Amino acid sequence: MLYNAYEFQRSLLASASAMANFGAGLLNNPANPFAYLGGGTVLASALEVFAHASAPRGKPEFGLDRTTIDGKQVDVHEEIVLRKPFGQLKRFVREGSDAAPKLLIVAPMSGHYATLLRGTVERMLPSCDVYITDWRDARQVPISDGRFDLDDYIDYIVEFLDHIGEGKNRPHMLAVCQPSVPCYAAAALMSADKHPCRPLTLTMMGGPIDTREAPTAVNTLATERPHSWFENNVVTTVPMTYPGAGRRVYPGFLQLAGFMTMNLGNHMISHWEMFKHLVQGDDSSAESTMSFYEEYRSVCDMTAEFYLQTIEVVFQTHALPKGEMKHRGRAVDAGAITDIAILAIEGEKDDISGLGQTKASLTLATSLPEAMKQYHMAPDVGHYGIFNGSKWRNRIAPVVEQWMAAHSG
Repeated sequence: MLYNAYEFQRSLLASASAMANFGAGLLNNPANPFAYLGGGTVLASALEVFAHASAPRGKPEFGLDRTTIDGKQVDVHEEIVLRKPFGQLKRFVREGSDAAPKLLIVAPMSGHYATLLRGTVERMLPSCDVYITDWRDARQVPISDGRFDLDDYIDYIVEFLDHIGEGKNRPHMLAVCQPSVPCYAAAALMSADKHPCRPLTLTMMGGPIDTREAPTAVNTLATERPHSWFENNVVTTVPMTYPGAGRRVYPGFLQLAGFMTMNLGNHMISHWEMFKHLVQGDDSSAESTMSFYEEYRSVCDMTAEFYLQTIEVVFQTHALPKGEMKHRGRAVDAGAITDIAILAIEGEKDDISGLGQTKASLTLATSLPEAMKQYHMAPDVGHYGIFNGSKWRNRIAPVVEQWMAAHSG
């Protein structure tokens, strides 16, 4: 019922958005004499903000067709090098890719598409042969393709690393937020097996390795209610209009609503500023806000089993930092990591993963030499700024590149 109610509301808002967009265009048309009446610009701006906020959204494009290497612009094109039911491995091919260090960027499966890391990919393209985990919207995956949980997520990472390394070369790996836990587990398992394609370096940014450290509002939400509450209140069934009809999911629109509510004041201010820019005719400033929300509001569903297992393992039982995490019945031993250089990055103002949660990964790797561990706290940086924006490009990415270069094998 929840998903069907949302679809009904979405249909209504799509119509209202189209009408508002038409009205804004009409009022902004210089051929319309009513556009010059008092209040016309204000009304047009208000309609444009509403139209943008309520418009339906699909999966965005990366749109990265060029990059600059040594002052020279080169073409970039995307290749899907490995397809799996719940995700694909995407490569950004550019001139000199084969000679550059291979980097797997692991995107979060947390309600947004991998394009949320567009800025991360764009910044690393000049120096790396970049791959990314392009996760699928669970509502688009037929039930016949089976289930997908945290164990499957770890299996996908191992398989992707093996494909990138082709059994010979060890790639680098960068995990942004939520995938830090499965990436760390994959690194431990591959180390124990002496897997030839285990990563040379593992960089984790704003990851919930140990959520007992500096708990945030997200952590509190996951711990103040029993596991059964999440299963009964936020898990629903995909309606018949999608390929994944009948699949149990945690819908993206619920996760988006949660994040928007958590920072409602900031989002309201952002939309008010966008409205003022439109009224003043400052289209470039309004466009930057629109671009952010275009990506932020593009959401996808995750399977119920993955979501519920993550809630339990990461936020409620703290299985990884306690040494109790298992992968298909096998213990995940962080002490097995002996030759994967670990870089933990945190933002001073991160309100999603608190200070110390990612840093805990360095303590857990008891067999890793201290020279292969590094911690970087980015001053005055929030969660989103760790992997996107000017602070990521100018202050954080160089730290990642230097770490990779120092441990290139």
